[in-house]
Amino acid sequence: MIARLCLAALALAPVPLYAQTTTSADVATPAAPDNDRATSPREFTQALTPPPPAAPPTSIVAKPYLFLAGESDVFEISASQVALQRSQNPDVRRYAAMMVAHHTLTTNQALAAAKAAGIVPPPPVLQPDKRDMITRLLAIDAPGFDREFLTQQVSAHEAALSLHQSYAAGGDTAQLVTVAQGAIPIVTRHLEEARRMSGTQP
Repeated sequence: MIARLCLAALALAPVPLYAQTTTSADVATPAAPDNDRATSPREFTQALTPPPPAAPPTSIVAKPYLFLAGESDVFEISASQVALQRSQNPDVRRYAAMMVAHHTLTTNQALAAAKAAGIVPPPPVLQPDKRDMITRLLAIDAPGFDREFLTQQVSAHEAALSLHQSYAAGGDTAQLVTVAQGAIPIVTRHLEEARRMSGTQP
C-alpha cells in the first residue's frame, strides 16, 4: 500500500521544463560522454588523414609580363625623350634623363633574363592609351608641359610598380622574378620623385 502511494505521488509531482522535452528514448538510453565513446575504424582513419593542401597561388605567365614591362619601358623612354626636347625646367630634364638611362637598363636586363630562360619576348608595342599620352605631350602648350609630363609619370609608374610587384610575388620564371624584384626599388624611386615634383605625394 505504501509503495503504491509513493508511486502515485511521483506521478503527480511537477516535471522540470528540460525533462518535459526529453523523449523516452533519451531517458532510456542516455548518451555516453564523447571521450568514453568507442571510435569506429572509419572515424579513426578520418582523424589521422591530414587536410588537403591549399591550392597554390596562380602563376603569372612570363610572356604577358615581358610585354607589359617592355611597353612600360618604351613609354617611359619615349615620353622622357619628348621632355628632354620640350622642357625648360632643369629638374624635369634631369628626371627625364634618369628615366631614359634607367629604363634602358631594365629593358636590357629583362631581355637577357628572357634569353637565359629560353623565352622569346614579344616585341613591345605602345597600346592606344600610351600613344595618346605621347600625343598629348607633343601637342600641349609649353606652360602646361611639365605638369602633364609629371602627371603621366605618376600614373605610369604606379602601374609599372604594381606589375613588377605582382610578378615578383607570383611569377612563373625564376630569371624574370629576379628582374622584377630588381625593378621594384628603381620604379619606387621614380614614382616617389615624380610625386614630389608634381606635388601629388600621398
